[in-house]
Amino acid sequence: MSAKGLSTWDAVAILVGVVVGIGIFGFPPLVAQNAPSAALYMVLWVAGGLVMLVGALCYAELGSAYPDAGGEYAFLGRGWGANTALLFAWARCSVIQTGAIAAVAFIFGDYAQVLLPIGDHGPAVYAALVVGLLTVVNVLGSLESRRVQWVLTVVSVLALVAMAVGGLVLGDGGSQLANEAVSGAQATSDAIASNSALTLGQLAGMLGMGMVFVLLTYGGWNEAAYLSGELRDVRRSMLRVLLFGTVIIVALYVLVNFAYLRVFGLEGLRATHAVGADMSRLLAGPWAALLLSLLVCCTALGTVNACIFTGGRIYVSLGRDVPALKALGEWSERRETPVRALWLQGGITLALVAFGAFTESGLRAMVAYTSPVFWLFMFLTALALIRLRQRDPHHPRPFRVPLYPVLPLLLALMCLGLFWSSVVYAGAGSLLGLLVLVLGLPLCWLRRRTCPGGG
Repeated sequence: MSAKGLSTWDAVAILVGVVVGIGIFGFPPLVAQNAPSAALYMVLWVAGGLVMLVGALCYAELGSAYPDAGGEYAFLGRGWGANTALLFAWARCSVIQTGAIAAVAFIFGDYAQVLLPIGDHGPAVYAALVVGLLTVVNVLGSLESRRVQWVLTVVSVLALVAMAVGGLVLGDGGSQLANEAVSGAQATSDAIASNSALTLGQLAGMLGMGMVFVLLTYGGWNEAAYLSGELRDVRRSMLRVLLFGTVIIVALYVLVNFAYLRVFGLEGLRATHAVGADMSRLLAGPWAALLLSLLVCCTALGTVNACIFTGGRIYVSLGRDVPALKALGEWSERRETPVRALWLQGGITLALVAFGAFTESGLRAMVAYTSPVFWLFMFLTALALIRLRQRDPHHPRPFRVPLYPVLPLLLALMCLGLFWSSVVYAGAGSLLGLLVLVLGLPLCWLRRRTCPGGG
């Protein structure tokens, strides 16, 4: 078989690398604060995995029926028309993907600064360096990027498994760390001391908020859509990639959260502000900060590399559909990668890193900037599946999502809820991202002006 293109396991490594990020070190305490019991805490994580599975099944149908390097760009164009697709492409280039890369790069910078401090703007400098370096790796070629991704993904997964196993073996659910934390969390504990003290509405609200943080931790699985144009035997492989990736990610997250409960207990987990650091300190003593920083840096590198790899692919479809932008989508057959697109994506990301460097928190600024726009277009993608079934009923579909149309509608409702939550809670940053989206409207005029017939 030709070595060109992505194998199933190449794509799985990229998918796992995108999803298994630093969220597992930050969001579990917030989930625990919204879980009345340890059992419901674990239910939330399993439920989040099921939501990811629902999304994966929907994307498996879209990706196998309409394989395209543009991923959601192609799905939205077929379902809702060229103008919607163009606005998504603009949003992905200027907000969604570049903002996500910058956010994870800032996380890398924060932990690299712990290992080797280089001044007040150290995190931003490290973020810029990693964006630049991994952009160069991807420009060198698809093969080089895939090799780097395999190493980073395997190291990250093995390190997380080792930490989880250590917690399961050594933890006692009532460790000194947990006992110390409980006193600082008494107010939270009193508020959710027993399920019987909660009304049904309060319980639903708490679990809903917990699910928001769970789904943030699972975020990124949709990036597999951008691999459909390069997968070998995509009509068979797309479902395998999404299912294998989902199983690995859910199993890893459930294992790690069992370990958190084993080490801290639910009360201690609610109160800790740095669950990974506290757990590493308990398991590894004085070397904990170093070990955790190295682990998070490795995980962040894997996520940045995978996001750079998938992010550049949309420019190929954009250049194909808008003649005035044809140069952006130029594909290098020798390197199997869109070289100009990667350079442009890197430049935009570096500009966002520079912007984030002068905010109170570069990470929070990037999350607020990207979230509403991301969930808005995922909502439209979920509905595009239903629309394409209606408009294009005879198109070959190697895989059909089960329980249609229940699962696509469920995904759409979840995305709409997260869009609303991100607008309400992210504040001014979310409005900036939406404003940048609106600034892409002239692209629709450019397409009509330059495309034959203006259609």
